[in-house]
Amino acid sequence: MARKENADTTANPGRLKQIALTYKMTRRADSKVGLVVAGVGIVTFGVFLAVGFLINHPVYAGILGFILAFLAMAIVFGRRAERAAFGQMEGQPGAAAAVLENVGRGWTTTPAVAMNRSQDVVHRAVGKAGIVLVAEGNPNRLKTLLAAEKRRMARIVVDVPVHDIIVGDGEGQVPLTKVRTTLLKLPRVLAGPQVTATNDRLRAMGDLMNNMPLPKGPMPKGMRMPRGGKSR
Repeated sequence: MARKENADTTANPGRLKQIALTYKMTRRADSKVGLVVAGVGIVTFGVFLAVGFLINHPVYAGILGFILAFLAMAIVFGRRAERAAFGQMEGQPGAAAAVLENVGRGWTTTPAVAMNRSQDVVHRAVGKAGIVLVAEGNPNRLKTLLAAEKRRMARIVVDVPVHDIIVGDGEGQVPLTKVRTTLLKLPRVLAGPQVTATNDRLRAMGDLMNNMPLPKGPMPKGMRMPRGGKSR
């Protein structure tokens, strides 16, 4: 019992510190977050308390209102914190990969499976909806990059649906804030064993980082990597 109490005591300050840090980071991008969250809590509690007086049960309604007010404040704060985090990530290289890493259970993410010299990049997510290629960069160059990656996968994975998403605010593109919901809305067509088999095939194919030729040992000063990949 003593160990459990000590663990709870140690965990609570950590959670409070994390909440405080999240609030500070959110407030940098959303200066009104404190007022909005407090307003939601006060209004929710006030409505339930007023209803309690009308039905002659102010105590019970007040307790329920306090609980629901706290819940509403947590939901609103979470959404505004998420929006602020997306706002800070938007436009940064690798932002889409960070979103994919937090899609949820059932998805396996491999960042930067394809990239060109202009740093346009394609990430891959595999789940029950199939394979999803998420690209960020210049839309015109990304179409070529996506087509090349699909051809590469077609040699190994032929019976799995492949979806592609270009992150952006233009026509036919998906904003960074909606990438996660877009993936979760895709129809689930694969069973668990099929997802595992697909991941195994794709891992066997390798990715950009594994296929990149690197010299063994320290690189001599002034030496440049060959443009064609492997030197002959």
